[in-house]
Amino acid sequence: MKKTFGIVGLITVLLSLSPGPSWGQKAPLRRADSFFGLHFDFHAGLGDTLIGKSLTEGMVDSLLRAVKPDFIQIDCKGHPGVSSYPTKVGHSAGRFVKDPLALFRKVTRQHGVALYVHYSGVWDNEAVKHHPHWARHDANGKPDPQKISFWSAYSDSLLIPQLKEISDYGVDGVWIDGDSWAVELDYRPDALAEFRKVTGVTTIPQKKGDPHYDEMLEFTRKKFRDYIARYTNALHQHNPRFQVASNWAFSSFMPELVDIPVDFISGDFAPFNSVLSGAYEARCIAPQGKPWDLMAWSFGGDWSGMKSPKSATQLAQEAAQVMAMGGGFQAYWSQARDASLPAWAFGTMASLAEFCRARQPWCYKATPVPQVALYYSTAGQKHLTNAVYKSNGSQQALKGILELLLNNQLSTEIRMTHTLTGKMNQYPLIVLPEWEVLSDTERKELLLYVEKGGNLLVIGPRAVDNFKEALGVMLGEFRPGSIHFGASGLITATTTDYRTFTPEKSTRTFGGIYSARDLRNLLGPAASIATYGQGKIAAVYVGLADAYLKNESYEARRFVGELVRELFAPRVEVSGSHFVHVAVNQKNGKTLINLLNVAGPHKSAASFDEVPALGPLKITLTHPRRPARLTLQPEGKSLAYEYTGGQVVFSLNKLDIHSIVEVD
Repeated sequence: MKKTFGIVGLITVLLSLSPGPSWGQKAPLRRADSFFGLHFDFHAGLGDTLIGKSLTEGMVDSLLRAVKPDFIQIDCKGHPGVSSYPTKVGHSAGRFVKDPLALFRKVTRQHGVALYVHYSGVWDNEAVKHHPHWARHDANGKPDPQKISFWSAYSDSLLIPQLKEISDYGVDGVWIDGDSWAVELDYRPDALAEFRKVTGVTTIPQKKGDPHYDEMLEFTRKKFRDYIARYTNALHQHNPRFQVASNWAFSSFMPELVDIPVDFISGDFAPFNSVLSGAYEARCIAPQGKPWDLMAWSFGGDWSGMKSPKSATQLAQEAAQVMAMGGGFQAYWSQARDASLPAWAFGTMASLAEFCRARQPWCYKATPVPQVALYYSTAGQKHLTNAVYKSNGSQQALKGILELLLNNQLSTEIRMTHTLTGKMNQYPLIVLPEWEVLSDTERKELLLYVEKGGNLLVIGPRAVDNFKEALGVMLGEFRPGSIHFGASGLITATTTDYRTFTPEKSTRTFGGIYSARDLRNLLGPAASIATYGQGKIAAVYVGLADAYLKNESYEARRFVGELVRELFAPRVEVSGSHFVHVAVNQKNGKTLINLLNVAGPHKSAASFDEVPALGPLKITLTHPRRPARLTLQPEGKSLAYEYTGGQVVFSLNKLDIHSIVEVD
């Protein structure tokens, strides 16, 4: 895509305008109905002595006129624990020229834009400095200089009173950062006493693998949920309209049933490799049954390297992944140390908003048409992780297999255990991505799904042990090392364990494992396909995910694509480029085919302003009847098509970043 985004030339003019209502006084949207927003923060410190100096009402007014967001989120208290407004409850920065919170509330109210604050929860350096008895303790009994303890008075003495104070400013809600992902095990004497009382455990575990370590993780998870429930209920009681989210709660980080009255789910996905990160996180949150949105960072780079601003083109690619799953979207820019806004970026923000708004009617709150369910096992995740809610690599297989499926144009959802239970029969294919451990309940339900006619693909040399009685093979030994595998004459190398197996007479094999990149060096088959009851169960005896995440290969992509199509025929097929992701949705009784261009150097942490257009593309849709029309959105362009034998066939000459085919 070569398109010049931006209205930078208008920004200077807008900044000179006096503040005032731009599109009339109106009530701000609740988060449940908010589609596009902006996030700003700067994590104020004690050395910030000029807060508010260059922040003006005209600056905020110009932003809202140019971008017209549904909401904005601004800095309030970051991880240092220093408040960027003159709080009477917490710990303030050195000096204020203006009260930023009051200024933002005044101007956003004039525009009918909702105002939320960014507030750091579990992570609060200043709180534990002033109240060392509020700190969690590490395994050596040493107080943490950053993280608070759930066994302290922190939430009742600081967090809840301060958020009530913020609510009294007229703020619409809070996005609590540094919460779930900041939680660590607490070895305070009062925490350990309660752990012993609840569990009966006497010897306290120190690390993963120690007896009762997983019990201690689960004990801490419950304590965290109690903490969220406590502050959420207290804030709702104080102001029923005040809306609360704990950043990354009930997401990929926290794959649990939403059993706490948070108002929405949200998170900020990784600033690098963000297209895949957005695709992954959106698919984890979408089925949770709560209003949700995801935030992209407006700058790229790794955690230690130079940060480069992203273009509106790059951010649009990231937004498309979120919108294609029916969610709301926001993007994050840093405020200056005096709380002022980056006026130089208003043009980028406005262009990004324009891109998103154009697609809102067909994307926002759309729901997926069940095709492929990628299984996020609660038991599998908890078996692998050594942390309370950080993944620490325990989700890498899930991410790698998702990328393989999406790069095969397969419309894929991620379904956690609790969001798939009782709904398996809706999906023509379920994929199990290298989970070594499943609960008995998970395993039995998956087998029953296959027995009643479903299709299950199990990937991984250890994951196959969960279904050894159903695979139609005799499992052999594990063999570590570098091997080659592939199908249809295409072979790629990987370093992984693989599993030998002997198929039963009725079991088909697929692909091969080789000792070298030569078809003459066959060691045995790579996969099997067997009938089980009325359905089919396939297995891959090689680890695929890690190597594909690090180094994508077309051979591995084609291997998975061919194997999947041995099990079921996807509703939508695309030919012409594998840089197209597909999400098939439904909304208002219509089928909506999202086509996403994912070309670009995403894994390099680069910033870029050009995405090469794809096409021509040939698209085939399996549909029970001849459509009245096909329309390419948001262009509103009618598409010619042919309908034969239950299949709609049409072409798309060019795909820029994100187009939707509306099927009437």
